[in-house]
Amino acid sequence: MAVFITGASSGLGEALARLYAAQGHTLGLVARRADRLKILVNSLPGSHYVYVLDVCDRDALHAAARDYIRHVGHVDVVIASAGISAGTLTEQTDDFSVFQSIFQTNVMATVSTFEPFITGMVERGAGTLVGIASVAGVRGLPGAGAYSASKSAVATYCESLRLELKPRGVGVVTIAPGYIRTEMTEKNPYKMPFLMDAGVFAARAAQTIARQSSYQVIPWQMGVVAKLMRLLPDWLYDRLAVNAPRKPRKSA
Repeated sequence: MAVFITGASSGLGEALARLYAAQGHTLGLVARRADRLKILVNSLPGSHYVYVLDVCDRDALHAAARDYIRHVGHVDVVIASAGISAGTLTEQTDDFSVFQSIFQTNVMATVSTFEPFITGMVERGAGTLVGIASVAGVRGLPGAGAYSASKSAVATYCESLRLELKPRGVGVVTIAPGYIRTEMTEKNPYKMPFLMDAGVFAARAAQTIARQSSYQVIPWQMGVVAKLMRLLPDWLYDRLAVNAPRKPRKSA
């Protein structure tokens, strides 16, 4: 099986790369940090393809995808796991650039990641595209307007894409992580319920992808929380969430 993964040098992307490599699959790995990516690839079993680039560079990302397709013939799974997070406040005008960066990386780069693979998958009537949303995208969180909105957008975009591609044999899976132990979450200055190791997350995510589940929250306990959040009326959600802990602003 051929698997293409963005954001592969750390966090969820790295954990997924390690899992799929251990299973004997051939990987196309994308990340910005050449040193981290080199260390990762040298530690993996098997032979893989490495692409050092910024996922916000659409042309470079498409070129990497085309090169990977040339080498492996066809791609079975594409995982758009590159993502960034930071606290944001609209009243702080310096945060506008942070909003742009988060949306560009989390949303638009997901689109750019999927684009080059769809034609081939449709022609074969097979293949799976995987978007990484978040429990933080279920409802807006204070101090996280950019991140919550971007992850909500990923989930809705992937739902639209699933409806477009399912009749043509291509699967779209949305995975919404809760708190996973990564470099991103280690900066959170607050308690994180149901915190899960990245390796455990990767194993459960791979099972979700193999099952072709349309949407899955991992861990399942956060799935229960997510369902409850959806059901709460606005007045009650506001009362419960208005004083929720906040992620530090990038520009603070």
